Amino acid sequence: MVTRRIPHFDLAQIAESGQCFRLNREGPNWRLIAHGKVLQMRQHGETVQFLCTQKAFEEIWRGYFDLDTDYGTFLASPAPDDSYLAGAAAYGSGIRILRQDPWETLVTFLLSQRKNISAIRSAVEALCTRFGKPIHRGKETFYAFPTAKTLARCSPEDLSACSLGYRVPYVADAAKKVACGALDLPSLNGLDNDALQEALLRIHGVGIKVASCVALFGYHRLDCFPRDVWINRVLETHYGGRFDPLRYKGFAGVIQQYLFYYARNEKIDHR
Repeated sequence: MVTRRIPHFDLAQIAESGQCFRLNREGPNWRLIAHGKVLQMRQHGETVQFLCTQKAFEEIWRGYFDLDTDYGTFLASPAPDDSYLAGAAAYGSGIRILRQDPWETLVTFLLSQRKNISAIRSAVEALCTRFGKPIHRGKETFYAFPTAKTLARCSPEDLSACSLGYRVPYVADAAKKVACGALDLPSLNGLDNDALQEALLRIHGVGIKVASCVALFGYHRLDCFPRDVWINRVLETHYGGRFDPLRYKGFAGVIQQYLFYYARNEKIDHR
């Protein structure tokens, strides 16, 4: 077990921030399935326990949770005249941008279109349970995210059984292109932000919102600022459509997460 005191880190906020879909609470613990591994965690305030070896923590999870980045700097960045963003940052102060696998991120955000977070989680778990490689932990069995080669062999009916709906051809096309090497996701990491998004937009079913999300959450391009219904509503309602992400150059995507998380929870917590 590895124990760390980590400021500006909240597993509940990360799980509900809309960037990953396999981080779930299990009683007092949290379970994450990522990179073909299962990680159990506990959190009490700023103290976080990672139930893994020191080697696994250093090689996988330290980077995955972006623990070497000072999020205090981001939290202190809202302009003095921007009370809404200051409130959003304070409300979501435990959010971090995870370093996720580009393939998993691409598929999950193809699935995210016109689905809420709960429905996305359900579809992702169905896909993993049906087609993912089993991961045995004691008496329990979990499932890794399915590979492109595995999904490329699936029929439309197989994919439809996972509640993918109209997104079936998007996932099937992406899987076939990655499996045959026509789409080399790791190589995209060498592109600058504009070229990366242009390359992602050439994938069937990927629009500007999905491309921005994949760039931010799958390639850790913190300058990317995805705009969805929630963000567009915030920008119009609170900024008259004049919010400028360039004001937060280098970490606009972190700002987007604060705004997104706050907007989704406003009606619940502030009604």
